[in-house]
Amino acid sequence: MTTELPMADGRPPRERADAARNRAKVLAAAERLFAAGDPAAVTMDDIARAAGIGRGTLYRRYPDRASIARALLDEHERALQERMLRGAPPLGPGEPGGAAAPADRLAAFYAAMVELLETHVHLVLGAETGAARYRTGAYAFWRLHVTHLAREAGRPDPGVLADQLLAPLAPELFRHQRDAGVTPARIAAGLAALARGALG
Repeated sequence: MTTELPMADGRPPRERADAARNRAKVLAAAERLFAAGDPAAVTMDDIARAAGIGRGTLYRRYPDRASIARALLDEHERALQERMLRGAPPLGPGEPGGAAAPADRLAAFYAAMVELLETHVHLVLGAETGAARYRTGAYAFWRLHVTHLAREAGRPDPGVLADQLLAPLAPELFRHQRDAGVTPARIAAGLAALARGALG
């Protein structure tokens, strides 16, 4: 077995063609399985079988089911983060002096998160449930953003408030509400009212 060494300029080695094919098969298989039913019921064996690869090949790249779900979620969350950092207000900051009020920015963030959950809740349920939710880089980013908005609004203890304002975005709650027939528009409207009450 050969070992891939870093390139001379310090960049990581390019992914081998067979490794890239296996990664694509794993992610496609996992996406199908997570979307088909209860993501928590999907096992690593299920994913390996659906991808047509051995368990050892799967475990060499992904240590558990959550790491696969996180890989699938990563690009969607990164796109949202880019809009929050550089996009137009109220979701983004806009030009200096032209930013929206903190409550409006929080409401826009809530609306964007409802959209993300509506499209990808099966992935979020596979990656960010329970205590695992608080250990992800995405949660740290969302928390930093909401803490900043709470501080800008002059609220005391903004870090604690940020966790409380992020709690309604738990994927289990979103799935519960959707299963009960609550529309995404109603969820977003309720969250917008929460944003105005907390930071308005």
